[in-house]
Amino acid sequence: MQYKEAVFKIGGKILENANNIKSTISQLTQLYEEKILHKIIILPGGGSFANFVRSLDKDLHIGDDLAHWIAIYSMNYNGIILKRKYPDLETIEELKTFQDAKQMFCIFLPYSFLREDDTLPHNWDVTSDSIALYVANKLKLNRCFLIKNIDGIFNIEKELIKSISTFKYSELKGSNQLDKIIEDNNNIKKSKPIDSHLLKLIEKYKMPCYILNGRPNNQRIIEFFNTDIPDEKKIYTKIISQIEL
Repeated sequence: MQYKEAVFKIGGKILENANNIKSTISQLTQLYEEKILHKIIILPGGGSFANFVRSLDKDLHIGDDLAHWIAIYSMNYNGIILKRKYPDLETIEELKTFQDAKQMFCIFLPYSFLREDDTLPHNWDVTSDSIALYVANKLKLNRCFLIKNIDGIFNIEKELIKSISTFKYSELKGSNQLDKIIEDNNNIKKSKPIDSHLLKLIEKYKMPCYILNGRPNNQRIIEFFNTDIPDEKKIYTKIISQIEL
């Protein structure tokens, strides 16, 4: 299957680690320069800033609306910081800019867009995971990528789950059948939940979402797009809607 353009949400653990973000941007740059992807839009996660807002909301009860918009603005802030580190990347605030371009490798600052298109719930079920899929749907793409510091979702036997439906994910999570180990001996996170609203959007838009590891010492992103590598050797988790089963 050919991929010409894609949304990549970059999680906070990638953004806030110099080696992690260098690896991720390097791989995305390679995909772009080799014209494997003609258009790439990066959506920065909220990272530690959003986590601070979450903590603040828990302690001070600042309210869903205020917490929601501050957390989204933290995504903008991380995008601005990323631009300072990689000045060749363009920042955009309107999706039309991306849609009209023949080629583009950019960072999307979502605050203004979501202020105008205010349809997502204002609660902590919605994080940058959900926003990434929402943006991908607005761009009429057929998939979304979440770049994290994990290889994907693991079951309780510590086996990578390559493909899982939203229903099965909820079932395994509800019955504590997902891997609870936070870190392995190499201090690498194995598995953690995605935000719950993402599952609803996957069902609503019938759009799969892929989790890829952006850390260094592997080339998970490059490998995923390499058609010469058999799928069974690629490392990722694909979350799909029930209708795809």
